[in-house]
Amino acid sequence: MSKKLKKLRMRIFISLAIFIIAIIVSTQIESEILSLSVYLVSYFTIGYDVIKKAVKNLLNGQMLDENFLMTLATVGAFVTGEYPEGVMVMWLYQVGECFQQYAVGKSRNSIANLMDIRPDYANIEKNGEIIKVDPEEIKIGDIIIVKPGEKVPLDGIVEEGESYLDTVALTGESVPRKVKVADEIFNGCINQNGILKIKVTKEYSESTVAKILKLVENASERKAKTENFISKFAKYYTPIVVVFAVLLACVPPLFIDGAEWLEYIHRACSFLVISCPCALVISVPLGFFGGIGGASKLGILMKGSNYLEALSKVKTIVTDKTGTLTKGVFEVTKVVIEDENANLGNATKEAFENLEKAKLIEVAALAEAYSEHPIALSIKKAYGKDIKFDRVSDVEEIAGKGIKAKIDGKEVYVGNSVLMKENEIEVEEINDIGTIVYVAMKKEQIGYLLISDEIKEEVPEAINELKEKNDVEKIIMLTGDNEIIAKQIAEKISIDEVCAELLPNEKVEQMERILKEKNGNIAYVGDGLNDAPVLTRADVGIAMGGLGSDAAIEVADIVIMDDNFSKINVAISLAKRTIKIVKQNIVFALAVKAMVLILGAFGYTNMWQAVFADVGVSFIAIMNSMRAMHVKGIYINLK
Repeated sequence: MSKKLKKLRMRIFISLAIFIIAIIVSTQIESEILSLSVYLVSYFTIGYDVIKKAVKNLLNGQMLDENFLMTLATVGAFVTGEYPEGVMVMWLYQVGECFQQYAVGKSRNSIANLMDIRPDYANIEKNGEIIKVDPEEIKIGDIIIVKPGEKVPLDGIVEEGESYLDTVALTGESVPRKVKVADEIFNGCINQNGILKIKVTKEYSESTVAKILKLVENASERKAKTENFISKFAKYYTPIVVVFAVLLACVPPLFIDGAEWLEYIHRACSFLVISCPCALVISVPLGFFGGIGGASKLGILMKGSNYLEALSKVKTIVTDKTGTLTKGVFEVTKVVIEDENANLGNATKEAFENLEKAKLIEVAALAEAYSEHPIALSIKKAYGKDIKFDRVSDVEEIAGKGIKAKIDGKEVYVGNSVLMKENEIEVEEINDIGTIVYVAMKKEQIGYLLISDEIKEEVPEAINELKEKNDVEKIIMLTGDNEIIAKQIAEKISIDEVCAELLPNEKVEQMERILKEKNGNIAYVGDGLNDAPVLTRADVGIAMGGLGSDAAIEVADIVIMDDNFSKINVAISLAKRTIKIVKQNIVFALAVKAMVLILGAFGYTNMWQAVFADVGVSFIAIMNSMRAMHVKGIYINLK
């Protein structure tokens, strides 16, 4: 609990005690001055900060806020001789403020828990001793040591040791992740057992945690349309009700026979208390903030409440394939060479084929020597030997098609059927599920490799839930992969539409087409690296597997910090529930205030009912907003 909140709680109790004394004094001692004095002590004890803010704002020309309204209303109560009401209005207002601060603190803590991933120090070895240094002093290439129970302070590669990592602060997943030598590791995780030596790959300012913290800190700057509407509404609403209050206090006594000034001033004061827009101004941003905080607990980072609101209206989801619907872990599962040796004996033929397959993989690996594409990496992994770069020359990478290079001086083509056809190389169409990489030399096909990528286990169920539980009407796949393979995968997981063999610019063109036909908002789900142009073009860009992906954190509107596709369901459900809570607060607050304002204007409410219309409504709306932070039920239902 903050010092400010503790201080406010203390003032609430002291003021209440003095108020009780004031009631006793007023009933037992017939002294108006003494009674007024004790009530004023109670009043200033609880309300001095509100009065101070009202005066300060008044001097700065910003008088029409809740501080001014509460000060004017309570002073009016004292002027009309309603001392207890004047004190209690201010006291109940501060009780509401106390609950507001508690609720805001609670929702901030949901996000502030992320701040716990900020490392305090890094261990380095110097002269045989381990010393602690500031993570910001560590440079790329330095070796750091992480002991059991310590946070990983910087991104890097494991050089020595094995351990399990607690990644819950980043991903929302409680299952530990095992790491070993050569594995990539991200700061913010907690080392659970073995000692790890890590070679730093990024300075702290560019690390995963630093980017996440910056994202979270800036989230409140991007307001939803509903929030902006409420801010504008309060700006115009407050001066209007002040004018009505002045008219209510002055017009009836001047023009209606028998109307008493004190009675109508009292009505005007009640009117001011009722009209205070606290319930809307506080609860609406609090609801959004709670939703963002709740999502962060599950490893879903939203860059602002505007994206949360947009996500709640998503009707179409467009998704990448590799690394989003599939695991993105490619392996060479089949090697096929052109069968020119059918007449050889079986034993001789098998030996010859094994030799030729090894050569085929070697040629493909050499051609892909400079590429870091997942498919290229899988081919080099299958080759399993060091690449001799002096054998490779004139490498030309053709986006979305493949590689053209010279191996030992011979022209080689490695890529898809489009690359082969463009270079007048005849190939047969292969219908196996996976990516077909043709290999051609001297303008003739010498064989092909089948690269397979598995569908993620949770994807089929997650797609069904998107349609059944979250009212998503259409799911479209955009991929650069072979059309036959893409359609086979789409059929397996109930994708509605497939656009295959697309270059990056063609993905943007397809997104433009989809946006023109849209019904409701469109979300694009990708890896945040190759799909950056499409992520920025969609109504909501969602990056999958944001853990360690700089582009994902920079470009996407929403980052899911692990590769769990079902978290999209969680994010949409959470967004819809948050918007529902915000709308409940708006309708409830406006309805109660409108009813009590009308009754107050005609003298059917007193100051106590006015207090309920302000503080009571605010309290109920704040408590309702706090529900947005509780996300366990959503996650369990969709896990």
